[in-house]
Amino acid sequence: MLTLYVGRETPRPCSYLSDRLASHDVRVLADVAQSEFEALLARGWRRFGRTFFRPACTPCAECASLRIPVDIFHPSRSQRRSRHQAAHLHRTVGRPRVDGERISLYNRWHADRERHRGWQANPMDAAGYAEEFAYPHAFAYEVAFRDPRATDRLVGLGLVDIVPDALSSVTFFWDPECAPPSLGVAHIVTLVEDATARGLRHVCLGYRVRGCASLAYEARYTPHELLEGRPSSADVPRWRGSNPVRRP
Repeated sequence: MLTLYVGRETPRPCSYLSDRLASHDVRVLADVAQSEFEALLARGWRRFGRTFFRPACTPCAECASLRIPVDIFHPSRSQRRSRHQAAHLHRTVGRPRVDGERISLYNRWHADRERHRGWQANPMDAAGYAEEFAYPHAFAYEVAFRDPRATDRLVGLGLVDIVPDALSSVTFFWDPECAPPSLGVAHIVTLVEDATARGLRHVCLGYRVRGCASLAYEARYTPHELLEGRPSSADVPRWRGSNPVRRP
């Protein structure tokens, strides 16, 4: 693993909770092995491209890393329905690619988030897409959903990391006009199926933030586990399980 930068952000307005300030510990890393990233994931680190980050906000601790133990997860009725609604799509797993189709999909999805969620504009070009979503890590993959009923149109794309014991969902974006309802939910359910088929133990979903609409969906995958605190590389990470009443 080659470390290019280590630092902590200056506190800034939080993207998730409007009344809070946020800051991340940041590392820019290259040549990261799957086992090395697995150790980072287990301690709450996420990534876009070469930039690996973890919340360092104080005293707030609302960002809690969440993962699904695949051996005990059972999708709810609505999650199974979302999976069924996407069953006709062609789903392929491969290395991340950069092309006009993928960049256009991302920009249409983000523009929709800007209109409906008030997100800041973030137009993506080929160089930005390559750096954030297609950096050639050994563990980086994409999951593409295409609709054979619409000339094999690309309607959803997920970026996924594969480490020795888990799958990690980096991000997912979809066509706001042509994708089936709740395609992102179907994506997560199929990742659990993939992890089970590979003999992996977990699917990592990122951070659960109570009070943030954009991240509320993560806690609906139950049972799940939440990371306690922000363990260092020398600490053994401790994950606590949820024990909700299961919905039919």
